This record gives sequence, structure tokens and C-alpha cells, in this order.
Amino acid sequence: MPAPATTPAPGDDTGRPDDGRTVLDSGDISRALSRISHEILERNKGADRLVLLGIPSRGVPLAERIAERISAVEGDTVPSGSLDVTMYRDDLRLKPARTLLPTQIPDGGIDDKVVVLVDDVLFSGRTIRAALDALNDVGRPRAVQLAVLVDRGHRELPIRADFVGKNLPTSLVQRVRVHLTGVDDEDAVIIEGAGA
Repeated sequence: MPAPATTPAPGDDTGRPDDGRTVLDSGDISRALSRISHEILERNKGADRLVLLGIPSRGVPLAERIAERISAVEGDTVPSGSLDVTMYRDDLRLKPARTLLPTQIPDGGIDDKVVVLVDDVLFSGRTIRAALDALNDVGRPRAVQLAVLVDRGHRELPIRADFVGKNLPTSLVQRVRVHLTGVDDEDAVIIEGAGA
């Protein structure tokens, strides 16, 4: 007699399909990134001395897209790069086997620049804390701001995004997946798990 089928727990990364519910489609994501780009320009009174650093993996293409939008408005290139936070995470001793991802700081560095950290989902705040530690080893920016596509709540540290594409209240058993073309097959934000 075959064993009964089991349902993976919400957020289980078993590779089994879980369609979930799409909360942002490609048009929603495009509009959110355009709005974030304009808010960054407004807050900083232009793009002078701006540097965008994406947190791998999906923060990097988001930073590139925002930089392209800002550059189109300002008529000047806005530098973007990536900032790997792997070795600065506070859970490294609990999950030591991690893949290091590239840190690419644009020419000119970050000293005395306004650095906008870009990530896909803001959750506990621990990734951003790690990013701030990693940034200290790279240089001394004039200011650091945070842009995220989705803020899902449940903060464990006193960290707040300056620019948010979508506030998405979730329960702890739910999982938010961001898909981006160039990394995935589509642009979408999907919520999975109980109540999705």
C-alpha cells in the first residue's frame, strides 16, 4: 500500500508547484519601480552623488531597473552595483553552507555618496542590518536609504524602508516570492501559503 501523499509546509522549498496568488503582475511592478525612481529623485533633489546597490539576488536587477529609470529622467547615468551580505548575516553559524555572491561597487566608490540599498522583500530586517555592516567595509557614504519592492511586515529590528513599491500584510506562515525576468520567466510577486 503506497504511503499517503503529504503536503509541504508553507514556504517549503521542495520544488513542488504551489501556484499561490499573484499580488503584483508585470505592469504593477513596472509602475512601482517608476514611482520608487521618482520618489528617490524627489527625496534627493536629483541624482547627483546617487549610487544604487542591489542585494543579491533579486535586488540587483531591481537596482539596475531603477537606475535606468532615473537615468532616463535625469539624462545622466546613475551608477548601480551589488552588495553581497552573506558573510555578515547573523544566522551564518546556523546555516554555514552559503554561496557567496558578487559585490560590485561602481567606479568612484561610495564615499560621500547617497547609497540606496535595493532589495526585493523587506521582512525581519536582518538582511538589511547585514547590508549596513557590509557597507561599512566598503566605504563611508554620506547617507544610506532603502528601497524595496515589497514590505511584508514582521520586523525584528528597527529598520524601515524609505521607498516601498507595495506594502503587503502577510502572516508568518505565508511566503512571498518575487519573480523577475532575466532571473525568472516573468515579472510577478506571488504570495503562497495558508490564506493566500
